[in-house]
Amino acid sequence: MLQYLYKRGNVLGLICGMVVLCGALAARADVPPVHVDPTAPPARAISEYHLFKDAARQIPNDGVVPYELNTPLFSDYAEKHRFIWMPEGASATYTPEGPFDFPVGTAIVKTFGFLHDLRDPAKGERIVETRLLIRKESGWLGLPYLWNEEVTEAKLAVVGARADVTWTHSNGEQRSIDYIIPNMNQCKQCHENSGAMQPIGPKAGHLNRDFSYASGVENQLTHLSRIGYLRGAPGDPARTPYIPVFDDPATGNLDRRARAWLDVNCAHCHNPKGPAFTSGLDLSFHQEEAMRYGVMKPPVAAGRAGTRMYSIVPGKPDESILMFRIESVDPGIMMPQLPRRVVHDEGVALIREWIESMPERETPAK
Repeated sequence: MLQYLYKRGNVLGLICGMVVLCGALAARADVPPVHVDPTAPPARAISEYHLFKDAARQIPNDGVVPYELNTPLFSDYAEKHRFIWMPEGASATYTPEGPFDFPVGTAIVKTFGFLHDLRDPAKGERIVETRLLIRKESGWLGLPYLWNEEVTEAKLAVVGARADVTWTHSNGEQRSIDYIIPNMNQCKQCHENSGAMQPIGPKAGHLNRDFSYASGVENQLTHLSRIGYLRGAPGDPARTPYIPVFDDPATGNLDRRARAWLDVNCAHCHNPKGPAFTSGLDLSFHQEEAMRYGVMKPPVAAGRAGTRMYSIVPGKPDESILMFRIESVDPGIMMPQLPRRVVHDEGVALIREWIESMPERETPAK
């Protein structure tokens, strides 16, 4: 199993699986069942939901199911621990594109932490915040919770918060940022679609991968279907859409991996129903029309794009507005505007390589 997971590149998932297996006996056994009441006002403390048996090690309570994405949203090099909980007898409805249709009472949980040393996850991490999406009758509600230093309690950060975080980067240098926990209203900036909040990551293409559960390795869609959390999914994961791992060439070619990165980092706004729909730019993975995803597409409003005339100029990343925005940390230029403060070096390198690989075209005369 360990060799299999290593080949999949799921190092963090392997460590998490080992923590669950080895630490379950040490986790609290007296935690009450999960309590998520979609009719109640937001809890002031996350402990009221009983989501974790051991929050410091992110060991979930019974019925709180972990999951991972093939290509996750970049958030300042934070590690993320993702979980889903649903009321007894409730199931999400499968759809091949877009997020699943989750039932009222669902809680989608995402904890953000920073590894002390990116080169060695075994050195541990600092848990900073947990964000909840709770499905109410009226729609999804986003709730940010800030953990104390002991990771024994997290309080609702209605107006957001900041945290100084430091880590050793993959190249051995020390990095520090003033990490931002968004306020409740800012959740809508990424999660709004057609004027309503919705999840971003839990969709077929991103979930179609293996995960090391306490019970063993299993495809996530198969597992969710087997435990009753998902209905309507194809029985064979090979018949399900697949979005590759952006930094693993074994999972897809350069074009597919670049499109995967853009899908998870940009398409929640840049799609026909997203808050940036007026730009006409659709960065969804399934958009196959080159101009729609930016190739030789002039912007509707260039903003602070300098002299660059098109979103993507084939073969010329330094003339492409898309490149200009993802390389910047200027709040008036950078994309995405949330949830990052630093440049995703690996993602930027991938998009640069992708644009460079495109056959050059003659640029229309200005």
